[in-house]
Amino acid sequence: MRKTLAFVSLSLGIALINPVWSVFAQQVPNLPAIPIPVPGQPENLPPPQPSQPQEVLPSLVPVDVGTTCNSSYSCLGWDEQIWGGNGIGDRNALLTAIDNSLRYLTTDKAIAVYQNYPIREITLERVRRSLQRFRQLVVSSQSPAQLQAAVSREFVFYKSVGNDGNGTVKFTAYYEPVYSASRVRTSAYKYPVYRLPPNFDKWAKPHPKRIELEGKDGLPDNKSPLRGLELFWFRNRLDAYMVQIQGSAQLKLTNGTTTSVGYAGGTDYPWTSIGGQLAKDGKLPLKGLTMPVLLNYFQQNPKEMSNYLPRWERFVFFKETGGTPATGSIRVPVTAERSIATDKSIMPPGALALINTSLPYPAPGGKLAYRTVNRYVLDQDTGSAIKGPGRVDYFMGSGKLAGDRAGVTGGNGSLYYLLLKQ
Repeated sequence: MRKTLAFVSLSLGIALINPVWSVFAQQVPNLPAIPIPVPGQPENLPPPQPSQPQEVLPSLVPVDVGTTCNSSYSCLGWDEQIWGGNGIGDRNALLTAIDNSLRYLTTDKAIAVYQNYPIREITLERVRRSLQRFRQLVVSSQSPAQLQAAVSREFVFYKSVGNDGNGTVKFTAYYEPVYSASRVRTSAYKYPVYRLPPNFDKWAKPHPKRIELEGKDGLPDNKSPLRGLELFWFRNRLDAYMVQIQGSAQLKLTNGTTTSVGYAGGTDYPWTSIGGQLAKDGKLPLKGLTMPVLLNYFQQNPKEMSNYLPRWERFVFFKETGGTPATGSIRVPVTAERSIATDKSIMPPGALALINTSLPYPAPGGKLAYRTVNRYVLDQDTGSAIKGPGRVDYFMGSGKLAGDRAGVTGGNGSLYYLLLKQ
């Protein structure tokens, strides 16, 4: 999903599926002011210093996690969801995600990426062998404790240095929305998403901004530069916008059939947090700014969409994918609760990882309650808002519940990559 999926993460930056929390609510840190020398006063300037090569610190460092423990709270790698509390877990989903990564590792793209991966001991062959052995352990283990013990014995844990150098990683989540849509424009369905222009690779840069392509109100007219490229039509503007943030969507069409759309391309602009823009303008408090809060604001103030939505200047194009699963940036399907998105310029694509963080789950009364989890995941996606070693976007799955959970996911945790001992 080229994580533009990221709206719900207020994150589909664009994962090939792409996150949402990230898109709407991610806060942009304030940059320190840089003193500007006053012209005509060279005596006040410090003498030039010889440039020194900057040491590039690794994003992952091996850590000793120990081999003994006796409860899920003290055991890193105690993944109860594989078996489930009632004996019905998601083992098959985890195996599917592993197989998808193994398939990626056979591609020319994977070979090229790992030839230049900056941490020498993390090679394609070692990642592949690690996945194969971990798969065997998942199949043969009978409990979380048994799998945890085997992994601790056989694998090295490489911990992300995080956003502070001490391993603190910010987690958000994204999902694949399910929307009603129409193949033709009607009085009810009037907000489109667009197919990729046939000459897009020849577009001059800088690319046109969002407001130049879809106007301030998101409604196409006869002067639209994208006229004739409309792919599907949606009931409201937020639906069409959210599809761009998430990077893909499942669609229930007005003729009773179903299909899906996936990422086909996008203009060359960086991520802009709409939630951050609202907070900066004093429209919403940054504290507690979740996806439900953001969506409720626009539902109560629909005219504000014309002011704020164009501030994300990037524009995303789609292709019809016929109901196929959402696909990550490494071009394999992403698996609910077993796929993550990270910065692929520094993290090993397709590799086995382990996250330790708090995630929301359904609770009595239709509410969501948080619990701390250890979760084995595969690194299969990326996103425009997912940058640096301190960011992870977690794929929740498809549909409303996944969206509700993704919209309130946001907290700190730890990220580890697991490689067989050499």
